[in-house]
Amino acid sequence: MTSIDPGWELYRSFLAVARAGSLSAAARRLRLTQPTIGRHIRALEEALAIALFTRSPSGLAPTAAALELVPPAEAMEAAAQALVRAASGAADEARGVVRLTASEIMGAEVLPPMLTRFRATHPGIVLELALTNRTEDLLRRDADIAVRMARPRQEALVARRIGTVGIGLYAHRRYVAAQGMPRSVGELRQHQIIGFDRDPTSWTSVESSVPGITRESFAFRCDSDLAQLAALRAGLGIGGCQHGIARRERQLVPILPRDLDLALETWLAMHEDLRASRRVRLLFEHLARELGAYALLRAPAPA
Repeated sequence: MTSIDPGWELYRSFLAVARAGSLSAAARRLRLTQPTIGRHIRALEEALAIALFTRSPSGLAPTAAALELVPPAEAMEAAAQALVRAASGAADEARGVVRLTASEIMGAEVLPPMLTRFRATHPGIVLELALTNRTEDLLRRDADIAVRMARPRQEALVARRIGTVGIGLYAHRRYVAAQGMPRSVGELRQHQIIGFDRDPTSWTSVESSVPGITRESFAFRCDSDLAQLAALRAGLGIGGCQHGIARRERQLVPILPRDLDLALETWLAMHEDLRASRRVRLLFEHLARELGAYALLRAPAPA
């Protein structure tokens, strides 16, 4: 290995090729030329004294050694992005960039109105929203603030418990008109249920309340919370839904609300080093108030 450590620009090109599978696609993503990307890959291979890619019928395939480099290179990427956000505004000013991460359902269905109200008050703060059901690493600075549905365990985080978001089973009025309303938990097995495909996480708390319901019981299986919600809205079957979302949907009716009413803990978290950043604190406190009010919502009364 050479005595000079490779610069970030080489690793950035390496990540782009690993993700895109070709020099040309990586060049388009980074808005560089293909020869430039090629030079970066060759320079990184020479500096590390390893081969990074081999040609395959589908393009460039990363070698085993290259795959081991991906996680630390992604950590470098997250740090570089955090530096850009930190430099986007002075710590004591209400301007710059704040990156927020949340689950699919929270980010797409719950947060947008809250973020709209925040932007109306703080137009100088640019918001970035990353939707993922994975737990983003705040210590690695993948994001500045996280909305999490489980208690954060990392000691270097500032975490605040918001409350519990209520979840129940719902169905569209069209479905109830066509298939009827189940009158007991046992009758649920005779209905079309919307559930998970390969990831049972979202149904873990439901299984104890609905014994005998398994993956094979579902008429529609999908691991995307947004797709499950879309199926529910389309009248495909009975599925889980947050009470706060269901209250906006006049066509959704609660199913067995007295028998099935679940609660999901909600937390806000940020890295303790960001407490000095006014823009991050402003968004953190705003979300704490708005999500706190949202967590108080319960199932709508049956029509």
